[in-house]
Amino acid sequence: MTTTSIEELFVHNREWADQMERDRPGFFTGLMAQQKPKYMWIGCSDSRVPANQITGLEPGEVFVHRNVANVVVPSDLNCLSTIQYSVDHLKIEHLMVVGHYGCGGVYAALNNLRLGLVDNWTRHVRDVRDKHIKLLEGISTQFRHDVLCELNAIEQVVNVAQSTVMQDAWARGQQVTLHGWCYSLNNGHITNLEMTVPGVGGLQDVYNKAVEKVAARKRD
Repeated sequence: MTTTSIEELFVHNREWADQMERDRPGFFTGLMAQQKPKYMWIGCSDSRVPANQITGLEPGEVFVHRNVANVVVPSDLNCLSTIQYSVDHLKIEHLMVVGHYGCGGVYAALNNLRLGLVDNWTRHVRDVRDKHIKLLEGISTQFRHDVLCELNAIEQVVNVAQSTVMQDAWARGQQVTLHGWCYSLNNGHITNLEMTVPGVGGLQDVYNKAVEKVAARKRD
């Protein structure tokens, strides 16, 4: 669907709302009643990566936070506040950090591109690049972008796991599992990076194995 004006968005909205109510009477009344998602999605701001459609989830079933290159850092109170709300109040059961192949922010970090103010944000991704520089140098040039997209998602899962929000939740026995995934724009499929963290223990071992699998993954 291509729109040519802001006014068309209102037209599309009314058409969509009317169609939803015809197909599923009471749909919006049900949404108003409560929000009880089991999932939180931390993803990239890229307009081609919509969380609900990718996972087949309905409105109200996934709590979403998005920023350039799906970065989670201790200084970002916006992101951390969203995580805390989802964990402490919505009682989510799974939190997914989802990168995507072809990410422009990751590409800029990989190649030291200057884009403006956002360079200060993608500095976090350049830190991931520098941390894994030997691994990246051992990868064919054509696949380095994909590999850094995967490594970035894995590193952001670590940052979530080490946040006070998650440490406190796990300390009180709350069951929240973290996941690192990467989405393909080419075929719409999600790759499970096997960076799955169910609690406090074993983070380093899970991390080491996930990074090893990134290095060993066959690419074509």
